[in-house]
Amino acid sequence: MASSAIKSSFYKWHRVLGLIGLVPVIFWTLSGLSHPFMSNWFRPSIAKEVFKPLSQSKMQPALSLQQVMDKNNLNELRNFNLIHFNKGTFYQVLGRDSVYQYYSATDGILLPNGDVQYAEYLARFFTQDSTSTLKSILLQTTFDAQYQPINHLLPVWKVSFNRPDGMDVYIETGHNRMGTFNNNTRKIMLWVFEQFHTWQFLADIAGDTFRNVFLLAIMCVMLFSLISGLTIYGLFWKKFKTIQQNRKAKGTEDKRFVHRFHRQIGLIVSFVMFTFVVSGAFHLIVKLYHNEPAKADYGQVITRKQLTVSNLTLPIADSTIKQTGLVSFNGNTFYQVVDNKKEVLYFDTQTGHERELGDEDYARFLSTYYHTPTSGLTTYKGRVKVDVIKQFNNEYGFINKRLPVARVSYPNGDNWYIETTSSKLATKVAGIDRAEGLSFIFLHKYFGMSWAGKDIRDIVSMLAALGMLVASLFGFAAFIKNK
Repeated sequence: MASSAIKSSFYKWHRVLGLIGLVPVIFWTLSGLSHPFMSNWFRPSIAKEVFKPLSQSKMQPALSLQQVMDKNNLNELRNFNLIHFNKGTFYQVLGRDSVYQYYSATDGILLPNGDVQYAEYLARFFTQDSTSTLKSILLQTTFDAQYQPINHLLPVWKVSFNRPDGMDVYIETGHNRMGTFNNNTRKIMLWVFEQFHTWQFLADIAGDTFRNVFLLAIMCVMLFSLISGLTIYGLFWKKFKTIQQNRKAKGTEDKRFVHRFHRQIGLIVSFVMFTFVVSGAFHLIVKLYHNEPAKADYGQVITRKQLTVSNLTLPIADSTIKQTGLVSFNGNTFYQVVDNKKEVLYFDTQTGHERELGDEDYARFLSTYYHTPTSGLTTYKGRVKVDVIKQFNNEYGFINKRLPVARVSYPNGDNWYIETTSSKLATKVAGIDRAEGLSFIFLHKYFGMSWAGKDIRDIVSMLAALGMLVASLFGFAAFIKNK
């Protein structure tokens, strides 16, 4: 009698948990099915994805940065760069107010609305569209449904073309690069994925923490539903088998085929459901664990007096200079030069002397800066190891956007990835982050199937999601039939 009561209780709780998780399962599986279409098969194409700036020798600046600053009574700035576009060569100067101004490198005259013009130039370069009119150009300083946090780069200009496909291109003018691009189809898919997979509507209503806690609770419900379903199958499998054998022997109609399909499909997809649920729950737990405000981006203000040596007389060939900027750390100010081999060099603005291993030192400095009180920073003996990452890998994946980056590796296993040319933290990977990242890409996104190609990997993940959906719907149909 006690055994019968336990079995009945398992049945009851499995039905209750299954009903609670039904709508989330439908949301997650349908939106998951849409992801390969959004990111692979129906992903819009664009003519150019990378902008390669001219070398300094081809831009031929007539004036130095100091001459431009003196002519325009500029006493300070945050950074600068030399750029060339259809209106000539300009000094792109980031002021103390974090606004870019453009001054001619020929006569020093300010170009009105220079940042807007350069954003349009880059957008037309990436799309190779010189004829379509523009619907709008808006400066975006926060992420939203169409420009999501996965794109990382801010601020960006949203350049919207007046075309049938509704193309929007997001441009970071300070580094001549594109954040992302969306056409009308992708905008719809992004909205569907954000609302039904990440449940952004909950964050809009009650905040990100509430959403993550709520979704974690749903994940726990799904896990217990899975466990209870497997337990029921284990407790009753002999009974299920006997009933089916008797039915076949008597040749009677199978009136409980819905229940049987639910059990069979559920058993088949139980492992993939377990991987989806566990990796998703782990992802949410880590997000809650890191639910602390990010430290503000490193900022600097450099005065005219600190710029003794001209940027045009550095001991490096102009033909090899691809980008020039300024950095200030540890009481010194340097010209930060990226050459045609993507090496980052540092020259003292007071003496013009090159600083050996300057990029390593700056990466260590920025890593120390971005450590928050809760992330902790232990004083280690010797120099913390720094190496350059020039391509994405399992730990530093494509979603991080920025390359190349300096990886600052600490003895405790933590890795901090720094983009020194923008002075920004690309990402940090501690013990729990590394475990979560691997579980998410292998158990949730099926990167273990990458050897078979992206199309096969996407098909396998879609079949797994579809199996979960079908098992859940058969379970709901069985519930209705019982009623």
